[in-house]
Amino acid sequence: MAADEMTEQKARASAWFRTLRDEIVAAFEEVEDAQESGPFADVPPGRFEVTETRRKGAEGEDAGGGLMSVMRGGRVFEKVGVNVSTVQGTLGEKAQAAMMARKGLPGMVDDPRFWASGISLVAHMQNPHTPAVHMNTRMFWTPHAWWFGGGSDLNPCIEYEADTAHFHAMQKAHLDPHGEEHYPRLKDWADDYFYIPHRHRARGVGGIFMDDHCTGDWECDFALTQDIGRAFLPAFLPCVEARRDLPWTEAEKDTQLVHRGLYAEYNLVYDRGTKFGLETGHDANAVLMSLPPMAKWV
Repeated sequence: MAADEMTEQKARASAWFRTLRDEIVAAFEEVEDAQESGPFADVPPGRFEVTETRRKGAEGEDAGGGLMSVMRGGRVFEKVGVNVSTVQGTLGEKAQAAMMARKGLPGMVDDPRFWASGISLVAHMQNPHTPAVHMNTRMFWTPHAWWFGGGSDLNPCIEYEADTAHFHAMQKAHLDPHGEEHYPRLKDWADDYFYIPHRHRARGVGGIFMDDHCTGDWECDFALTQDIGRAFLPAFLPCVEARRDLPWTEAEKDTQLVHRGLYAEYNLVYDRGTKFGLETGHDANAVLMSLPPMAKWV
């Protein structure tokens, strides 16, 4: 499919990301309601605070926006953000240069328009035995090319091999119907992408990740992207269920805070989505919602 205006495809992708957002928000609030014993069971169940985000273009025109949904201080979730947005505009010189270097799109100089839609989620948990997690899926369009990206990765500060195995098994189960070559390729990509060079270590136990995904068959690529999103809840929620009632020590909480420092470093230094969001003028609070509520460096 050529990179024409793709109006119908854009609308379908944007609607899907919103639907996935609604499903995840409802599921996470159900988790909060179900926490009737164990740590923090005596506090009110957490609820998402929803804020509309708007973006203006260089001339003050409407350039899209979305919803920022953040839950803080819940029974299970210490802080979790689930953002969805659909934005459009023109790329600045810095973003154009980065895209041309990565994608080889010389036409960006003459026509730097773009459109992007996606969902982005990061959850930081109360219990250090319960893993933090990240997920996003997105579609990007320019007059010169279109592509999908996204994935999810698990970030425990105290690793349980059973959780890691389950998380990866669910990713594989959702990817295999699209071709058994996808899971090993996207797993390796996640291992490379979610690596912190200055710490010489991964930020978690991996997952799946892809970017710049375009086979030329939009329906096929969209279906793959949808199943990356559909894999998230069945991959993550059983890990929460297995760990959320475990007692913890102050030393284990300290381990969690130090581990969160790694996460913050990665997102601020390396994460491509963070850089793009800030450079294109998106709401800074929405872009930085991935940062943990508390972290520690030693």
